Amino acid sequence: MFVLVNLKAYPCDAVAVASAAADVADDSGVRVAVAPQAAQLAAVAETGVETFAQHVSPVEHGSHTGSTLAEAAAEAGATGTLLNHSERRLKLADIDAALRAAERADLETVACANNPEQIAAVTALGPDAVAVEPPELIGTGTPVSQADPDIVEDAVAAAASVDDSVGVYCGAGISTGDDVLAARDLGSTGVLLASGVAKADDPRAALEDLVSGL
Repeated sequence: MFVLVNLKAYPCDAVAVASAAADVADDSGVRVAVAPQAAQLAAVAETGVETFAQHVSPVEHGSHTGSTLAEAAAEAGATGTLLNHSERRLKLADIDAALRAAERADLETVACANNPEQIAAVTALGPDAVAVEPPELIGTGTPVSQADPDIVEDAVAAAASVDDSVGVYCGAGISTGDDVLAARDLGSTGVLLASGVAKADDPRAALEDLVSGL
């Protein structure tokens, strides 16, 4: 299982969370990555944790003020990127262009989608993994694996019907080790979460709990 922690724009100490994540990954042998704000990519990468950009723009070098260039994210230490998160939605053509941008920079890609139908469409574009995250459950603390387990199983089936080499992650509401195990039992190969770690009083303890059953 892969644990990908999105720090969003929460007022947390990104470097402290990243250091904890690096330690937990080393101690447990579980793959853990952190996705900070773009301005914090280099500082987070310096902790040794796998570092993902929260987004890269569907652009090349040029006149693109305000864009997040994939090559710049990679130079800052990112090894992967999220795309099409519910809070940073893209048109299908832009997802495709952003995936190509990430490929140019040798970034691993996780493309998000709201439901199995969208999972199938995004899988067809060729990301390394997809993440199903019903937007109504994001930040609620209610995991999709409990609220609507069928959507996870259907997303896994939808991705496999298009390209069974693409991993499927479970997002929205994941916050405990039990949630991670439930996601795995439904066929997920990873989880995508945010507030369960970024807003935790003790991020290291939260991370240790997440990987405790793996």
